[in-house]
Amino acid sequence: MRKIWIPFVSLALAAVLLLGLYNGLQGVRQANREKELNEKMMTLLPGSTTFAEEAYTGEDTNIAAIYKGETGYVVETTTAGYAGPIRMLVGVNNDGQVTGLQVRSMEETFGLGAEALTDWKFLAQFLRTEGEVAVGTDIDAISGATVTSKAITRSVNSAVAFVTGADVSSGATSWGG
Repeated sequence: MRKIWIPFVSLALAAVLLLGLYNGLQGVRQANREKELNEKMMTLLPGSTTFAEEAYTGEDTNIAAIYKGETGYVVETTTAGYAGPIRMLVGVNNDGQVTGLQVRSMEETFGLGAEALTDWKFLAQFLRTEGEVAVGTDIDAISGATVTSKAITRSVNSAVAFVTGADVSSGATSWGG
């Protein structure tokens, strides 16, 4: 009977130890996530080194989070793509100019819409744009991925509208409108 309990107790102790380690490292994981996000935001919004998350009170459902830096904002967006949500970070300076963007996650079709993760020529079209842009007139879509291209364009337009005040209910700037 004792031989049966020894492996069971050993397994239970190992599980408790692993659970304790997992919970104990939760703060470290969170700190690492915050550090990674801050480094990405510094790249997307040159000249800013600290970011404060602000509450978004506007009506644009594409906007998931707002981070204010010294030189503008980084706006986290989530838009519906062809195969699922597309999560992005978009840097917009105080003048309403796009300074950087990064697709954080997506579930688009491999070889088509998923190219938006790495197609720097497509993404670079958005840099230094101001105001609303459109696929076909201002932005060349990724070949075979028009829905994905339009979703990314909606994300960028939402971010710019927030910063310039075109998203009037947000009150992001005093000069927009």
